[in-house]
Amino acid sequence: MASLILSLTTASAASGQASPPSLDLAEALSRASAADPAADGWDARLAAAQANLRQADVKPNPSLGVELENFAGSGAYSMLNRTEATLSYQQTLERGGKREARTGLARAQMEAARRRREIRRLDLLKDVQVAYAEALSAEAELLIADARLLAAQSAQADIDRRVRSAKDPLFAGSRAETATAQAEIERDQARATAENARATLARYWSGGPGFGLNLETFFGVSAPSTVGRIAVADLALLESERDIAMATVRVEQAKGVTDPTVRAGVRYLGQGDEVAFVVGGSLPLRRYDTNKAGVERALAERNAAEADIAAERVLRERDIARLTARMKSLAIEAERIRAEVIPSAIRTVEQVRDGFNRGAFQYLNVTEAERALADTRTRRVAALRQFHLDQATLDRLTGRHAALASSNLNPERR
Repeated sequence: MASLILSLTTASAASGQASPPSLDLAEALSRASAADPAADGWDARLAAAQANLRQADVKPNPSLGVELENFAGSGAYSMLNRTEATLSYQQTLERGGKREARTGLARAQMEAARRRREIRRLDLLKDVQVAYAEALSAEAELLIADARLLAAQSAQADIDRRVRSAKDPLFAGSRAETATAQAEIERDQARATAENARATLARYWSGGPGFGLNLETFFGVSAPSTVGRIAVADLALLESERDIAMATVRVEQAKGVTDPTVRAGVRYLGQGDEVAFVVGGSLPLRRYDTNKAGVERALAERNAAEADIAAERVLRERDIARLTARMKSLAIEAERIRAEVIPSAIRTVEQVRDGFNRGAFQYLNVTEAERALADTRTRRVAALRQFHLDQATLDRLTGRHAALASSNLNPERR
């Protein structure tokens, strides 16, 4: 693999320019995760869920009541000295585990908020990994364009010598010059594409494209092993939603239990300035509203959540199997092109060039051999590009970067 990259980078190595520091995928993911602009919003959502949990654990407020009886009237009750005043303290007593059910529901909602934040981070990391793969692919295309330009310049030099020695007509030199100009344009476009790809990647952490990429990680691929697990965060979110549905069932069941209200107070009797203690209470009757339909609705939502979990497992395992099979095929294709096709194409170019220098072939034969070699390398890069894009999707499905997604990389947020 190192010899292949060396053969493609002959022109750039000859320039003697120092290479910028290399950026690997792990560093790119870490930078993007630390600079996630949505982190503050998700932290606020989690703080809201935590506040909701604290609120759910609060008891109902008591009430203080004042009643005036015989305050005014007619006859014997027309005088204020018959007024009776009652000051009472009233408290509703929750039954049926309402408080525990509320806190259970709030706790499940908080866990779902945390899982949604983690999934959002996993999606971000997948986007960064895709951008990284695109940048690697653009760098590989630039190497091919450099090699194509170098071959065109070498062929033009050979043509110029043959034209000066009257072995080839003048138009052969013009055609070689045109081919070199086209190769230079393609090289410049490939260079701009590679720079734009690096800039797109760097925007995930508001950085610049002044970094290099290690193409060994692009060319050095192997068929993935069988993967049977699914990203923890995705299933955990579905399980959190199921827990929310189950907690809602308990809340609705608790609503069906009536809550008594007890009351105690002091009554002031206007005549004689006497005081008496009073107690009382009330208990709602379950005559009409038993919350039966509310419980049935919550149970149906719980069943739907269970079905969603089972379906998601099947769908994701299917996607994982499909991606794994395609990546194996792409890895085999890329390796066979490297081992079987490219060496043969290189020998063809060498043989045609040797024959051209001896006058046995025309310049058109040289350009066709060079184009076939470039097309072969381009086909390999295309296969490797799709391999790395599939790798990003597979890593997202299997939760390869779950540890990075769940960690808080910004020290100010720790």
